[in-house]
Amino acid sequence: QEQLVESGGGLVQTGGSLRLSCAASGSIFRFNAMGWYRQAPENQREWVATITSGGSTAYADSVKGRFTISRDNAKNTVYLQMNSLKPEDTAVYYCNRFRDWSTRTYWGQGTQVTVSS
Repeated sequence: QEQLVESGGGLVQTGGSLRLSCAASGSIFRFNAMGWYRQAPENQREWVATITSGGSTAYADSVKGRFTISRDNAKNTVYLQMNSLKPEDTAVYYCNRFRDWSTRTYWGQGTQVTVSS
């Protein structure tokens, strides 16, 4: 059974930091590259960051240098450390496997991140 549980969102001021966590079922997490994605109101869901099972990472240009993705393979958990937050980072953040993410039908509830100016 697939399961994704995101947590760690909240309300922060511009320049603040948050650390998001995502606990995934083994069927999604194990051996898969994992990613973080976000969706702002009236926008499509967009890719934010990816980490492979071996730890290689990639980031969207909009977050590069500010966000850091990591994973704990023993806990089936992926993290997103977000620093120097900006109002345009306000969105619901989701995690999921990276492969075929844009066509995935199963998503968790997400975690809301709101950055005030």
